[in-house]
Amino acid sequence: MAIATEWQQAQVQAAATDAVAAAAVGRKVVDEVSGWLRVFDDGTVDRTWTGPPEALPLMQPVPAYAEPRDGHTLHDLPGEPNLRVYLPEVALAGRRLPVVVQLHGGGFCISHPSWLMYHHFYARLACALPAVVVAVELPLAPERRLPAHIDTGVDGLRRLRSIALSDAAALGDPAAELLRTAADFSRVFLIGDSSGGNLVHHVGARVGEDRADSWAPLRVAGGIPLHPGFVHATRSKSELEPRPDSVFFTLDMLDKFLAMALPEGATKDHPYTCPMGPNAPPLESVPLPPLLVAVAEHDLIRDTNLEYCDALRAAGKDVEVLVNRGMSHSFYLNKYAVDMDPATGERTRELVDAIKSFVDRH
Repeated sequence: MAIATEWQQAQVQAAATDAVAAAAVGRKVVDEVSGWLRVFDDGTVDRTWTGPPEALPLMQPVPAYAEPRDGHTLHDLPGEPNLRVYLPEVALAGRRLPVVVQLHGGGFCISHPSWLMYHHFYARLACALPAVVVAVELPLAPERRLPAHIDTGVDGLRRLRSIALSDAAALGDPAAELLRTAADFSRVFLIGDSSGGNLVHHVGARVGEDRADSWAPLRVAGGIPLHPGFVHATRSKSELEPRPDSVFFTLDMLDKFLAMALPEGATKDHPYTCPMGPNAPPLESVPLPPLLVAVAEHDLIRDTNLEYCDALRAAGKDVEVLVNRGMSHSFYLNKYAVDMDPATGERTRELVDAIKSFVDRH
């Protein structure tokens, strides 16, 4: 990876400054996820990255741009919630495209849809499908615990429906008008990375509980959980398998992020993180769209991902499973590995192709 930029160095300096400031006012760290966040005794949270500087470029925000780059434009739509929109150039030529709504990962506690790790993959996906990709800015725990993230995902769909039903004068935003004229709102697909995969399940179920006409013209045509954060309170076999160290996904991150995100007093057997468990509604009764679930062969939570897929099949759900051979959790978000490692690049191409095939068939 590249040597830390001035922006990255500023982030490290900010972390040191924050630590000094916290000590000066007598704040104490009461919980910490190494590198990612610190929770203080006054309830405030510091998310300044303090891990290896080589990882910082993947967290650098990518500004929006209205002039085409690599076959697409990128627009931010401030509102409730904030949206980021990738528009392929074919949409600007008048062709209506399916909509892929991204619900970002980060264990419900970190990350932002503007980060480079998401940008490089979802810009590519928008052009490859092609589709309008709409990323939803989600709340973060522990300040806002679940179900806030699910509520915001549903609100994102409501905002899309409002845009679909508006005219140009009412929208008052050129980017929103571009979205309105480019999108086929009858073919909306939910996609989520890691904990965002959990949201695909729960947001899809929320929409499915409503009458179809209450969402028209918007229709959720499918869901794509990518390495969803489904677990049990007890360790699975894959969680106990020895693995190389990773700054992006560890058992400590898994445990602490979910403890911060789940409702107070809940365990990982809660339906938000274990929809296939005994505490969740029977999957037969959950109104889900057709699903494509990606499972990484070397993921810590591979076994519970596969258990979720088996439970969906047993419940009679329409589900396809793609196993990413030889890959770890959210491998496709590591732009440097995708660009430089042939195996990661090939598995990422297979993932994009599978998503395109799924969208084309629904």
